[in-house]
Amino acid sequence: MDVRAGLLLLFLLGANWRCDARQLDKPSLSEMHLRYEKQDCKIQKDATDNICTLCEQYAGQALDYLRHNQTQNEILEILHQSCSQLRSLEQKAQASMIQPMEFCRKVNLCQQIVLISRQLREDSCVLCHRVISEVLTKLKDPDTQLEIIEVLLKACKSTKDFEKKCKRMVFEYGPLILANAEQFLETKDICTLLHACDSPTVNSLEGEEKLHSDS
Repeated sequence: MDVRAGLLLLFLLGANWRCDARQLDKPSLSEMHLRYEKQDCKIQKDATDNICTLCEQYAGQALDYLRHNQTQNEILEILHQSCSQLRSLEQKAQASMIQPMEFCRKVNLCQQIVLISRQLREDSCVLCHRVISEVLTKLKDPDTQLEIIEVLLKACKSTKDFEKKCKRMVFEYGPLILANAEQFLETKDICTLLHACDSPTVNSLEGEEKLHSDS
C-alpha cells in the first residue's frame, strides 16, 4: 500500500513538472506583446534609415552631376540650340558665371515686360490728357459754368442754417474758382502730378538707358 502511494505521488509530481516545462516553452501574452513592439520598432527604424539613405544617395548624385563642367557645358549647348538669342554666350562659359538678369535679357523676357509696362503707362497718360482736355473744354463753356453754379447752390440747401451764407459765397467765389481751376489745369501738368504720366526726367533717363543697352 505504501509502495503504491509512493508511485502515485511520483507520477503526479512528474506530470506537474511536465506541465510546468510546457508553460516555460510557451511565452506569455505580455512577453509576446513586448516582442511585437520591439520587432515593429525595428521595422520602422529600418524603413526610416532606408529612406534617409536613399535621399542622401540621390541628392549626392544630383549635386555631383551638376558640379561637373561637362554637365554645365551640355546644358549651355542645349540652350544654345534651342534659343537663337543665346548665341552671344560662349560655349565654354561656366554656369556659375551666367547671371539671371543677363539670361532673361538674352531671351528678351525683361525687354517684353518693360515694353508692356511702358505701354500701360502710355495708355494711362493718354487717357489722363484726354480727360483734362474735356474738363477744360467744359470749363470754358458758359452753359457748363452755370450748371456747376446750380449744382453748388443745390448743395447749399443741405447746410440749412448756413444756406444763405453758402449761396452768397457761391455767387461771389464760384466764377473765380472756375477761372482759377481753368488756369490751374492749363499751367500745371496734372497727369504727371497724378503719376499717370512719367516726368520728363524719367523719360530722359529711360532713353539714355535704352541707348546704352542697344550699344
